Amino acid sequence: MNSIPTTALGLAEMGLPVLPLRADKRPLGNCRACDDLACGGRPNMATPGPCVCPWPCHGWAAATTDPTVLASPQWAAAWRRTRAIGYHPGGAGVTVVDLDNPAAVDWARTHLPPTATVPTTRGQHWIYSGTMRSVNGVRDGVDLKSTMSYARWLGPGTGTLAELPDVARALAEKAPSTARPASLAAAVPAPAGGGQCRHRSPAYLERGIAMAEQRITEAADGVHHTVYRTFLAVLSTHGRCGCLTEAHIARLFTAAQAKGESPRHCTDAWTNAQTALGM
Repeated sequence: MNSIPTTALGLAEMGLPVLPLRADKRPLGNCRACDDLACGGRPNMATPGPCVCPWPCHGWAAATTDPTVLASPQWAAAWRRTRAIGYHPGGAGVTVVDLDNPAAVDWARTHLPPTATVPTTRGQHWIYSGTMRSVNGVRDGVDLKSTMSYARWLGPGTGTLAELPDVARALAEKAPSTARPASLAAAVPAPAGGGQCRHRSPAYLERGIAMAEQRITEAADGVHHTVYRTFLAVLSTHGRCGCLTEAHIARLFTAAQAKGESPRHCTDAWTNAQTALGM
C-alpha cells in the first residue's frame, strides 16, 4: 500500500504545503493545458495554492495544504506516480539550508547556530524558522530553499527549530555565479542564405537585451514565469537570425540568477523556450 498520500495529508494538516515529487526528486511536469506555461501560469506564483487546473502543476507553486485538493482524483493519480513528497518551505514559514556535502556540513557547524537537522543522502538539511529569498549555490554545496522553492520531505529530523540567522540571509545577497551557456548560443541558427540580418544594428539589439534584463530584474513575483516569458520573447525576435551571441545570453542568465534562479533552471527555461518556438 502506498503510504505517501497518507503521509502527505498528515503533513498538510500540520500546515506544511506539500506536492508530489518524481523519483529524480523533481516535481511532476505540467499537464497539457499548462505545458510550456501556455495557461499563463498561476495568478500569483509567489504563493502556493491550487492551480486553476486540477493537476499538481507549476512545480513548487503546486504545494498545498487543502485536503480536498490532496484527495482529488487528479492528485491521487499523481501520488501513485511519485516516489517522494516535496514541500514549500516558505509556505510553512521556514528556510532550509541545504548542505550537499561533508565540507558544507562542516562549514555550517562553524558558522551557523544549531537548529533542527535532517540527514540527506549526501549531507544535511538545516531548517530555520523564518523565510527569505531562495538562492542556489551561495557557496560550494550550499543552497537556500525558502520562498518560491521546494525541498524534499525526509522526516522531522532532530533538534529544536532556531530563528533564521543573519549570516544565512547575508549569503543570499552575494552575487550568484554565472552559467556559461555556450552550447545554447551555438544552437541558435544563422540567417537563412547567409544574408545580412536586419537586427544587426547594435543599438536595436542592445536595447532589446537591456529591456529583457530590466524585465527580469524588476519581477516582483512569478520569477520562473517571467524568466521563461522573457527568454521566449528574446528568442522569438532574435533567435532565428544569428544576432544573439554567447555574451548576450550570459547577460540574460546573470539577470535571472540574480533573482534566485539556478543555472539549471536558466538552462531549462532557455531550452523550453527554444522548444516552444520549434528551434
